[in-house]
Amino acid sequence: MWIWTWQVSCLALIASVFDVVLAQIRYTIPEELEHGAFVGNIAEDLGLDTSKLSIRRFRIVSGAKRQYLEVNLENGVLFVNERIDREELCEQNPYCSFHLQVVIENPLELYRVEVEILDVNDNSPVFPWSEFNLDISESAAPGSRFPLESAQDLDVGDNSLRSYLLSVNEHFVLDVQTRSDGSKFAELILESPLDREQQKNHLMVLTAVDGGSPERSGTAQINITVLDANDNAPVFDQNFYKVRLAENAPRGTVVIKLNATDLDEGPNGEITYSFSGHAPMRVRELFSVDSRTGEIKVKGLIDYEKARMHEIYVQAKDKGPSAVAVHCKVMVNIIDVNDNLPEVILTSVSTPVQEDAPPGTVIAVISVMDKDSGENGNVDCEIPHHVPFQLHSSFKNYYTLVTCDFLDRETISEYNITLTARDMGSPPLFTRKTILVQVSDINDNAPRFKQPSYTVYLTENNAPGASICTITAQDADADQNSYLSYSILENDIHGMPVSTYVSINSDNGNIYALRSFDHEQLRNFQIVVQAEDAGFPPLRANVTVNVFVLDQNDNPPVVVSPLPENDTAAVVVVPRYADAGYLVAKITAMDADAGQNSRLFYEVLQATDLSLFSVALYTGEIRTIRRLMDNDPRRQRLVVLVKDNGQPPLSATASIMLSVVDSVPESLPDFGDLALSPQYRSNLTLYLIVSLGAVSFTFLVAIIVLATIKGLKDRNSCCGFHSDDSESDVIKKSNLNIHISPGSNRPAHCIEVNGSNPIGQNYCYKMCLTPESSKSDFMFLKPCSPTGTSSRNNIKEMENKTLTWSPASHSLGTRNGTTSPNE
Repeated sequence: MWIWTWQVSCLALIASVFDVVLAQIRYTIPEELEHGAFVGNIAEDLGLDTSKLSIRRFRIVSGAKRQYLEVNLENGVLFVNERIDREELCEQNPYCSFHLQVVIENPLELYRVEVEILDVNDNSPVFPWSEFNLDISESAAPGSRFPLESAQDLDVGDNSLRSYLLSVNEHFVLDVQTRSDGSKFAELILESPLDREQQKNHLMVLTAVDGGSPERSGTAQINITVLDANDNAPVFDQNFYKVRLAENAPRGTVVIKLNATDLDEGPNGEITYSFSGHAPMRVRELFSVDSRTGEIKVKGLIDYEKARMHEIYVQAKDKGPSAVAVHCKVMVNIIDVNDNLPEVILTSVSTPVQEDAPPGTVIAVISVMDKDSGENGNVDCEIPHHVPFQLHSSFKNYYTLVTCDFLDRETISEYNITLTARDMGSPPLFTRKTILVQVSDINDNAPRFKQPSYTVYLTENNAPGASICTITAQDADADQNSYLSYSILENDIHGMPVSTYVSINSDNGNIYALRSFDHEQLRNFQIVVQAEDAGFPPLRANVTVNVFVLDQNDNPPVVVSPLPENDTAAVVVVPRYADAGYLVAKITAMDADAGQNSRLFYEVLQATDLSLFSVALYTGEIRTIRRLMDNDPRRQRLVVLVKDNGQPPLSATASIMLSVVDSVPESLPDFGDLALSPQYRSNLTLYLIVSLGAVSFTFLVAIIVLATIKGLKDRNSCCGFHSDDSESDVIKKSNLNIHISPGSNRPAHCIEVNGSNPIGQNYCYKMCLTPESSKSDFMFLKPCSPTGTSSRNNIKEMENKTLTWSPASHSLGTRNGTTSPNE
C-alpha cells in the first residue's frame, strides 16, 4: 500500500465590488488511486458549513476532459472519481496538475482548486530492442567511446531512469551521462585493446535501473563483433550541432545536413548515416536521417507544447569491411508557433436569471487557457457591447459574466451572448463560444384589458343563463404569473347585489345573465370586472362594463283618455252645428316601450258614419269631416285603433259614444270621457298646482324688482337735475316766474311756473322732466292753472302751448327785451 500525504494551501482574493469570494486551494495526491480514495475535506478546508452544501448548490467543474474528482455533499469530502494516470495526463512533463472550479451560491463564492498529481514508480525502464549489435575494429585505441541504445522510462523524477549497469568483462567499462533534459544515456568505453585473432565476439548485458522504491530495471544484450583494422574512419565536421526548428514544420522539412568525410577511396570511402544506438525512441519517431546524404528531416508532428528541445545522436561509418562508426550530437530547439486555439470552459452559476436581478449579479464563471507560450498563450476575452452584460477578470484567465443593467423578460426573454477568446499571437487565434442566458419571469406586470371600458347591449326578455359577453385581459408575464382569474366586484343594482343579476366564468371571462331583464324596469346598469393573476403577490386590474337593456315590443298601447265608465264607452257631446274640422275629442294613449316601439298611430277602426269623423294619425284628435246634418243620427259610435310601431306591432282600441246635441251646456259636470284615472288625475293636478305656483312666484318677483328699480331712479333724479343749487340757477336764468308754495304736497318732480304774457295774463305751468332730461338743453313745460278755477278752454289753450328754454334763448331774450322786477 502506497503511503502518501496531501497538503493544502489557500490564497484568498476578495472581489468586493460584486460580493464574490475568489480563492485558490491546492491538493497533492499520487496517481493510480482507486475510486473513492480520500483526497481531502474541501468543506473544512474552505470553512464551509457541510449542512448547507446542497442548499447552496455546491459543485465542482473540472478543467480536464474527465471528471477525476467528486465531492460528497453530505460531509464535504473530495474523493477520487476515476483512476488518474499521470503519464496519460501529462506525458513526460516533470510537473503534472489539473484545475477544478468550485462554485457555491447564496452568496456566490468561487474557488480555484489545483490538484497536483505525484508520480508513482509504476513503469520499468525499457530498451527498444532486447539485443543489439556493435561492430568495433581491432585497431580501436583504448578510450574509444561507443554509444549504446538508451532505455525509456515513462516515470519522471526519482522514479525515472537513474543509471545503467554493465556485466563484468575484460575490455569495456560503462560511462553514464546526463542529457540537457535530465535523461541518462550510456557510452561503452574501450579499456584494453581488442584482438580479433583471440576473440571475434564479445557478449555483455546492459541493465537500466530507475530510482523508484522499490526500484525497477530493464536489460538488453550487447553483441560486439571485432573487425579487421580499417586505415581511415569517417570524421564529422563538428561533434555538436545546434539548430532551431519551428513547431508544426511540415513533414520532409530538412532540419540540418550533416557532413562526414573519409580519406579512403572506393567502398571504404563511402559513408552512411544513421541514428546512434542511444537515440531516444521519441526522436526516431519525429525525425529521419538520410543514410546517403546525412540530411535530418522532419518525420512526425513537431509540437512545442510536448517537447521544447530534442537531442539527436547520429553515427557515420564507411562501407569498408572493418568500418568504424563515428558519432555526433544535434540539439534541435523548437520555436513556439501560435497553433493552439484558446480553450473556453464555462461554469454556469445562475441561469435562468431573474429579471429583477440588480446590476452586478454574477451569471457565469469562465476560464480560458492556451497551450501556447509567451504572447501566443496570453488570452483576452470580450463580449458584444449591445447586451446588458459585462466581463470582469478575477484571476488570470478567469472571468465573471455579470449584469450591468436591469433586465426585462417581457422585452427580451433570453440572450445568446457570444464570448470571443483571442490570444496575442501573430496572427491571433480566437475561439467563440455562445452562452445562453435565459431570463426568468417575476410578477411585475398587472393584467391589461383590451379596452378601457366595455359596452354591452342586451335585448330584454333574455333567457336566464344566457351569455352576455366575454371580457378578456392579457398579462405580459409568463407561466403562473400570466394565469388570470376573473371576478365581479360586489355592488348593488337597485338595492340588490350584483351577484343576483350576472355571473362570470373565472377562467375565460364569460359573463352570464342570471335573470330575465325588463327594459321597462331596468334600462342599464354597470358592473366592474376584476382580472387577477396567479403571481405572488398577485396583481389586479379592473374594467367597467356598461350593460344596456334593449327594448322589445312587449307592451301594447294603453288608452289613457277618454276612459270608459262602468264598463261602457266614454260619452262625448258634439254640438249639432259644429263646423267641419271641429275638435270633438282627443284619444290619449301611452306605450311603456321605448323608441319606435312606443311610437303610436291612430286610425278609425269602426264608425257609425265613416264620412262624419276622422282621427289624426299621430295625435289622436277626433275632428268632424263635415257639418252635421239634421238627418245624421244623434248618437254615433266610434272605435279607434291605437297601434305602436314595433315589429310585430301591438295595438289597443278605444270606444267612444258621440252624442249630438243642439247646444252644449255651460257646465258639464259629467265629463267622464276626458277624465283620467285616479292615479293620472292626481298626478296632473299636482303638476298643474306646481306650474301655477311657479308662474305666480316668478311674476311676483318680477313686479318687486321693477318697483324697486323705479323707486331708486325716482329718488336719485328730479326733473333731470341732481342738486338744489342747479335747480335754482336754472330758474334764475329763465324768464319764468316760478312759485313754489311752502308746505306744498305736490310731487317733488313737479313745480308751478307762473309767467306773464304781453297782455298781462298769469299762467301756471306744470314742468315734468324725464330722468334723462338733465343731459339735454331742452325743457318741456305743461301749462296748468295755479288755482284750478280757470275755464276749461283756457286750460286746453295753455296745454297746446309749449315753452322751450335754453341758455342761448335766455340770453337772447335778455338782450332784446326788458325784464320785470320779478325776474
